[in-house]
Amino acid sequence: MPKSRIKKFVWFAFLAAVAGGGILAYRTYESGQEKSTARHENKIPATVAVAERKDFPIYLESLGDVQAWNTVTVRSRVDGEIIKIAFDEGQFVKQGDLLIQIDPRPFQAALDQATAKKAQDEANLANMKRDLQRFEKAGTLATTQQQIDTQRSLVAQQEALTRADAGVIDNARVQLGYTTIRAPLSGRIGFRLVDQGNIIHAGDTGGVATIAEIQPIAVIFTEPEEELPRILDELKGGPLQVTASTSDGKRILGKGELSLVNNHVDMTTGSIKLKAKFANEDKILWPGLSVSTRLLITTLKNVVVIPDAAVQRGPGKLFAYVVDAGDKIEQRDLKVAQIQGGQAVIESGVKPGERVVTSGYYRLAPGSIVDLPKGAEKEQPKKHGPTTALDGKSHLPEVE
Repeated sequence: MPKSRIKKFVWFAFLAAVAGGGILAYRTYESGQEKSTARHENKIPATVAVAERKDFPIYLESLGDVQAWNTVTVRSRVDGEIIKIAFDEGQFVKQGDLLIQIDPRPFQAALDQATAKKAQDEANLANMKRDLQRFEKAGTLATTQQQIDTQRSLVAQQEALTRADAGVIDNARVQLGYTTIRAPLSGRIGFRLVDQGNIIHAGDTGGVATIAEIQPIAVIFTEPEEELPRILDELKGGPLQVTASTSDGKRILGKGELSLVNNHVDMTTGSIKLKAKFANEDKILWPGLSVSTRLLITTLKNVVVIPDAAVQRGPGKLFAYVVDAGDKIEQRDLKVAQIQGGQAVIESGVKPGERVVTSGYYRLAPGSIVDLPKGAEKEQPKKHGPTTALDGKSHLPEVE
């Protein structure tokens, strides 16, 4: 065979081999991609959270109203003209601060008259005593026994009259003191109901103003009667903490202590009234304000906690989907002790550090492979809105 033909044949064989190898490599690559895609398509997207071991507080949540710890309507105890108003509306006053000054002159005059009358009667008493001494010294030789006895009686009557004068003076002094009206307690004063120059009377029902004591301040709220035994039992260990928040629960307004459990249960509502005491140092709590309350009953120590979204309800049981190290799903039966505040306390079924599925359940089954977001193994249980109803009972989520 000519050399030129041999060269052409060799080049043709070489090119055929290269083309065949490329086709084989491409098909191998394409087959691998299809297998990888198939494997990826078999994974089910889901999100997880990690079971934790920690302390878990148990709360009773309710609604309440803020009330002043003490409220006083300031009234006058004497009749007279107002010559001075010493407070501003809305002012914080301290106990003993001057509020109203009533014209004291008529009462001062009455006191002066009573004082003068007592001095007159005391002078008469002294003269009567001297007469009695003279009668007793002379005896029956100069006077009769009847005159002596009569003089003794007159002295006793005059002594009683001077004691009555002392009582009149004390009363006049008290009435004079009533012309100065002072704050009976510390608190915030409300609207002024009288103006300077007006005549006020002791019988006026409206009063001068009202003072509300807001440091401390009280919050009145209710709890279901079923919780009463537990509340009373926990109170044996000391005061229970109460947190007051805005009515939407987004902002904490103060923390206080339970100070009173009412002495009877409301039979119409099946609830018990409770009273909590707050220091209210920043004066955020205000009488009449509606708040949401959280009564801390107890704290479960060192328990396993997962998000309540991971707890699923099956036929007659509760369960959760647990993700193992290979991202494979395992269904675990759960024993749940408490669900509250978006979290669940697990007595058995999940161990600390294990991952539980919190969303994407509808396609999952035991043995499924899940496609987790990056860093999902570090995801912590998330808090959701409160799940405890006002009756104190927790509610489990439905299966998604």
